[in-house]
Amino acid sequence: MSKQELEVIGQGVACCPGLSAAPLDEDHAADLAKVFKALGDPVRLRLMSMIASRGAGGEVCVCELTPAFDLSQPTISHHLKLLRQAGLIDCERRGTWVYYWVLPGVLDKLAAFLTTTRPAGAGA
Repeated sequence: MSKQELEVIGQGVACCPGLSAAPLDEDHAADLAKVFKALGDPVRLRLMSMIASRGAGGEVCVCELTPAFDLSQPTISHHLKLLRQAGLIDCERRGTWVYYWVLPGVLDKLAAFLTTTRPAGAGA
């Protein structure tokens, strides 16, 4: 992995109202679409799940992620790069290994965006 700067997208998720609160403007819709596109691939969704399942502050080594897939290491690295660019995860190189973790609050922000409020007394 290179040390080049990656543009982090999806940071607008924090300022977006919930889906049912108000219509999204064009910029927020574009930011969220990039996040959902990153999660829309089964491999990336599984990688995200494996990383997120470590809990708050937990991290996972790429050496633990790669064997779970019938894919090459460069392909796994590409998928992880797309999750990083979407603003979902971050990583740090330690020696020969890279460790990944979910960025704090990012899943809560997505959940809050998708949550709809129901009027009092409304059924499920």
